Parts: sequence; C-alpha cells; structure tokens
Amino acid sequence: MSTMDNLRSAFEGESWAYRKYLAFAKKAEEEGLNQAAKLFRAMAESEAAHADYHLRLLGDVVSTKENITYARDLEAYVNTEMYPRMIDEAEKEGNTEAAQSFTYIKDVEKGHVDLCQKALDNLGKNEAVDYLVCQVCGNIFEKTAPDKCPICTTEGKFTKVC
Repeated sequence: MSTMDNLRSAFEGESWAYRKYLAFAKKAEEEGLNQAAKLFRAMAESEAAHADYHLRLLGDVVSTKENITYARDLEAYVNTEMYPRMIDEAEKEGNTEAAQSFTYIKDVEKGHVDLCQKALDNLGKNEAVDYLVCQVCGNIFEKTAPDKCPICTTEGKFTKVC
C-alpha cells in the first residue's frame, strides 16, 4: 500500500471512531454516567482532529464549488445506486428494519442532491438560512421544519444547524 492509501485508510478509521465515540457518549449520558460521556466526547474530538489532519494531507478539500459538486455527485450515487442495492439485499435477507433504514436514508440523500444543486446554482449569492435536521432519518429542512418529518414520520425531533 502507498502512503496515500494509508492516509485514506487512517482517515476512514478516525472518522469511524469519531462517530462511534459520540454514540458511546450519548449512551453514557442516558445511563447517567456523565464523566464517561465527557471522556467519550473528548476522545471523539481527538479522533476528529486526526481525521482532519489526514484529510488535509490527502488534498481532498478543494474549492467550495468543487466540494459542493463532489458532495452532490456522491449523494446522487448513494441515492440511485448504493442504497437501492442495499435495500434489495436487506429485503432478500428478510431484514425489514435495515431495509426501512436504507429506504429512509436513500430518500434523504435525494434531498441532499437538491440542496447541493441549489447551493451551486446560487453560489456566492445564497440566501442566509438555518437548516434543521431530523434526528431520526437525517432529513434536512431549510428555514423551518414541519411538525412531522415527511420521510420517517417522526414528530418534532429536529436540530437546528446554523
């Protein structure tokens, strides 16, 4: 393997650890173990710093226009190819919960494509808006969220991202 392959692998591992540690922190909080939660959040931030360092060395962060185009194309791929394949496999295996999860996320990814295209179309002259994210399926809304998420039908679980 080359150094670039190792950097990419290290980035993926550090990114995975970051998300996993945040999930561990949430679980520790639910159990009332606040110091453990704090430790997991600190470790997550450390892993994020590692991932960012590797990403910089990889040169994968370019101009905003290129970054949005990359994000749009990636979201289109996962919406049209990756998740449909995963849905089919989960259904064949009878794993209805995974199939439902993949379906929700596939539908959310289509919205990401649209948001990225809108950002590209208006780059530099975008209206300043807040985004709200459904904490169940990840659906993103501009400005305001509905009472109930149209994808997962969850009520009122939205986090504002400024």
